Amino acid sequence: MTSATLLLARHGETVWHAENRYAGVSDVSLTDTGRAQAEALGRWAAAHPVEAVWTSPLSRAVATAEPACRALGVTARSETGLRECDFGVVEGRTLAEFAAQDPDAAEAFRTDPVAHPFPGAEDPRAAAERGTAALRRIAAAHPGGRVLVVAHNTLLRLVLCSLLGIPLAEYRRVLPRLRNAAVTEVRIGAEHTALLSLNVPCA
Repeated sequence: MTSATLLLARHGETVWHAENRYAGVSDVSLTDTGRAQAEALGRWAAAHPVEAVWTSPLSRAVATAEPACRALGVTARSETGLRECDFGVVEGRTLAEFAAQDPDAAEAFRTDPVAHPFPGAEDPRAAAERGTAALRRIAAAHPGGRVLVVAHNTLLRLVLCSLLGIPLAEYRRVLPRLRNAAVTEVRIGAEHTALLSLNVPCA
């Protein structure tokens, strides 16, 4: 397999992220700031052309990719494997709110978010596996190419750890946050993944 370069971007700010609430699989709209971040990503894409744009099916990712698609004259392709993790009982809530209700579970999550995910949440290992498989499918579809991929904070951090050989349990410590609409560049080949840049702002 010829390697492909993927430009990974977290979607723009949403009404829940502005309040540090877990959005997960909930379909939450972009804020005005999030729309401005999407436009900045579109300008970046126009200056750093890519051959294709792939997104999570959630509307916040699709809306973030739209200015780039417009600038490049391409249609985004949807990949269900890129959807955000389901955060179970914490959907729409902050970690502080959950900790006030269940301090032991919150502390266990902080210590090891993979061994102790939120109640009712998707297994982070399963999320990492589906997200990694999705990026490998995208890379295989564009050998030698450059592709913009718009997805989500937790999913992308888990996938980056999986691809780079970092223990999944460390994803919150090693990668505390992917900035909204910032770009992380990776080169994915048949056996190895190279991290070329991390969290580079577009504006």
